[in-house]
Amino acid sequence: MKAEILKMLKEADDHISGQQLCEQFQVSRTAVWKVVNQLKEEGYQVEAVRNKGYRIIESPDVLTREELSVQIGDATRWAGQEIVCFTETDSTNVRARKLGENGAAHGTLVVAEQQTAGRGRRGRGWESPAGSSIYMSLLLRPEFLPNKAPMLTIVMAYSVATALREQTGLDFRIKWPNDIVLNGKKVVGILTEMSTEIEYINHVVIGVGINVNTEAFPEEICATATSIRLESGKTWRRAELIAAILRQFEVQYERFVKEEDLAYLREAYDAVLVNCNREVRILGEKDGYRAVALGIDDQGELLVRKEDGTVTSVYAGEVSVRGIYGYV
Repeated sequence: MKAEILKMLKEADDHISGQQLCEQFQVSRTAVWKVVNQLKEEGYQVEAVRNKGYRIIESPDVLTREELSVQIGDATRWAGQEIVCFTETDSTNVRARKLGENGAAHGTLVVAEQQTAGRGRRGRGWESPAGSSIYMSLLLRPEFLPNKAPMLTIVMAYSVATALREQTGLDFRIKWPNDIVLNGKKVVGILTEMSTEIEYINHVVIGVGINVNTEAFPEEICATATSIRLESGKTWRRAELIAAILRQFEVQYERFVKEEDLAYLREAYDAVLVNCNREVRILGEKDGYRAVALGIDDQGELLVRKEDGTVTSVYAGEVSVRGIYGYV
């Protein structure tokens, strides 16, 4: 009921009477009053006028199930239609994985205000302070073969970059395979994990961490990390950004399920690939080397042209890519 009342108040052009809410949900005025007080405690500015009713004047930047439900609404069919929220947890990927093991539905969204054990690629830590960033994981139950699952990182990266570009007007770029950068600094990290058998997938969890309204970073990462707020000078409502990402991802995921490779996405992906046609360093093999990044192939691997002119593909699980003179 709380989510439904919040939705009605947000969508109303004027005050909604307490009597109307009582009749709509078949509850007492006391029950409505309690919900309104809960919303106030969460930071919503709710105006109550005698003989007129309630009206929301201002909404806080909160990541609650109710707020996310309102923002996502019926804009998706399955992505984020089931939502689990934590004030604090170890890792949204860990929570989503456990939900997956217990039968949670395809598209279940896990969100936390703070993580105590956030993780990035190759086991690296992910700074996860409270109240300013997005820490979310999406549980998927694909029916394609396990060897297709790594491409979902590419699908999510493109979806996040596209949604953020549309919402903010800023020039977000993808740093292959799983980072999104803005003005040469990292804003988003993506971590895809899966549980599989030999010939089928139990579930896939895609975690996304976004520096949204962060105002400062630890000294060891401040040269390579930034936030949307720092780059734009504005604060952003995180629930609205999450909803936009889920809408975009659902479209891209369904196209990927149909195609089962990334041929359909290559041109659009390469257009926002920050490394495309730039010299990079390939790290992680026994001997690193320099090459020019050419874009992705149909499987999402990075095509590079070596100094001897040969073109080869780079698999994300084996190497890292860095710019010659810095992070990108």
